[in-house]
Amino acid sequence: MTHPQPGRTPGLPPHGPGPLPLDPRAVLDGRLPGKAPVGLIVAIAVSSVCLLLGLVPLALLDGASFGLSLVLALLPLGIWLPVVLALDRLEPEPPSALVVAFLWGAGVATLLAGIVNTLGLELVAGPLLGAETGWYAVATVVAPVVEEILKGAVLFGMLWFRRHEIDGWTDGIIYATVVALGFAAVENVSYFITAAQTDTLGPTFVLRAVVSPLLHPLCTALIGLGVASAAMTPRGPRRVLAPIGGLVAAIALHALWNGSTGFGLLGLGFAYLVGLGVLATLVAVLVADRRRTVATIARNLAPYQATGLVGPPDLAMLSTLAARRQAREWARRTAGPSAARAMRDYQQAATELALLHERVARGIVEAWRVEGQRRALLTLMATTRAAFLARAPQASAPGGVLMTRTASTDRPPSAW
Repeated sequence: MTHPQPGRTPGLPPHGPGPLPLDPRAVLDGRLPGKAPVGLIVAIAVSSVCLLLGLVPLALLDGASFGLSLVLALLPLGIWLPVVLALDRLEPEPPSALVVAFLWGAGVATLLAGIVNTLGLELVAGPLLGAETGWYAVATVVAPVVEEILKGAVLFGMLWFRRHEIDGWTDGIIYATVVALGFAAVENVSYFITAAQTDTLGPTFVLRAVVSPLLHPLCTALIGLGVASAAMTPRGPRRVLAPIGGLVAAIALHALWNGSTGFGLLGLGFAYLVGLGVLATLVAVLVADRRRTVATIARNLAPYQATGLVGPPDLAMLSTLAARRQAREWARRTAGPSAARAMRDYQQAATELALLHERVARGIVEAWRVEGQRRALLTLMATTRAAFLARAPQASAPGGVLMTRTASTDRPPSAW
């Protein structure tokens, strides 16, 4: 578990009949080349069907209002989704996993939540409490529980099936926020259609898209923190209690916001202050996690300098987003778009390698289980490095990339 075995191609898993073609996306996703992610495909298909089942009846109900409502619902999504994805640039999550998260929130979660909330209002709360009080009870008690459980279900699924994708607090927040943005967008369509039919579209748009566009992301991000905490813990009660605690906190915040509507501006103001406090906390967590990731890269890649795959300038380049961007721009100017893509893959492979070592150091996974992935990442780093240095001068590139053509995966560090 220290040096590559003699005669084995570096970068290939320790099992299998022979060399497999290098697939950067497969290496970065931690799967074998040519192996289709069946679970992701099924999840995307199911979520897409649920999304259609939720939207088509709305379109058939009122086509004109549906078109306008869809446009209005996409406006805040078009603003906040790029902002959230921009937070994920240091160690980007697989696009396929982000698509699943978004579609789950927009499809499965909204469809099932709409059914359960409606049944609760029509069969229980309405007959017992009356229409207005029943609606308030469902919004305050039932909806937060149902919606946060359904949104959090995909995060719990990732914790169980794709734990390796969650390397830190940022990952938990990103996935949770993407789920919530999908949920909020589709939910807003139904709200805007109802508002258009009652001539209250303007105030409803202001309330949902301007005053509280981050309600769902803030709530579900608390689940993401709990799931990330469990994913970063090798063993112990925290692995169970952290996700449950995140879910309870999300339900409480959601219930506080919905319940505040019954207390006028004073209640709304209090809920808003609590939400701002949660937002400030999440920002602080993101900043701290960015610093932790940078330190992890420097600490875990430093031993690989003996291989020629990284050097002090490379470590400096990998430590900031600005330096990474400059390095990609340099590669594009020097050798074209393919070199820029190679530089991007090199940066991500180096980051994944550092985080892989961190998971082993924390005891989250045994080293022998991920040795094949480590070798694959080393091979990808060597291949991409050769690609963007093929036509480069022997000098340091902007952003700190060390211009050396001598890189090998045959001399790894002596131990994990």
